[in-house]
Formats: sequence, C-alpha cells, structure tokens
Amino acid sequence: MTWANMQSKRAQRPKPSGIERLGLRVSSMINHPVAQIQRWVTIHRLDTDGEREWEEVMGLLSETDGIDMIFNDDESVTIKWEAGAEENRPVEVLKEIEGAAPF
Repeated sequence: MTWANMQSKRAQRPKPSGIERLGLRVSSMINHPVAQIQRWVTIHRLDTDGEREWEEVMGLLSETDGIDMIFNDDESVTIKWEAGAEENRPVEVLKEIEGAAPF
C-alpha cells in the first residue's frame, strides 16, 4: 500500500465525537492495571471536554451499580468500586509433580 493510499484511508475515517473520546479516556483510566489494583481512579475534566459530554458520561457512571462517585472541589471525580465476584475467588494451588519432565 502506498503512502497516498494510507493517507486517503486515514482521512476517510470518521473522527470520534466528544462523548466517544471522553468515554474512551474514562474507560482507559478505569481499566488501567494500577486503578484495578487500588479500585479507584480520579478523572479530571479537560478543557476539551464539553459540558454536555461530561454530564452524560458522569450520569452513565452514576447509574452503574457498585460504583461510588465523589465530586471533588477541583471539578474532578473520584470513582471507587468494590472487587467483583471473580476477583474474590480463592486461588487454586496445584500440587507439584515429582520427577523429571517427559520431554
């Protein structure tokens, strides 16, 4: 594929809407390994986040079961959640097999 063809395909892709960009950013922050370990994340509103988009995403989060939201003085939002059922399951320990590997 030539450089011109790649540029043409890139130009044809629709740009994500403001709510899609914000949703992807929030989702990425929540799914980050550190946030998953600590079970909380603080989301800061950027200058590029519109009022309508911010309110819609925060509204969707507030409707989600198991999420606590703290609205901070600096207009950021801290989201906390409890461990899910899969995360609390006991770890299965397998017995070590004696002897050499067959290969």
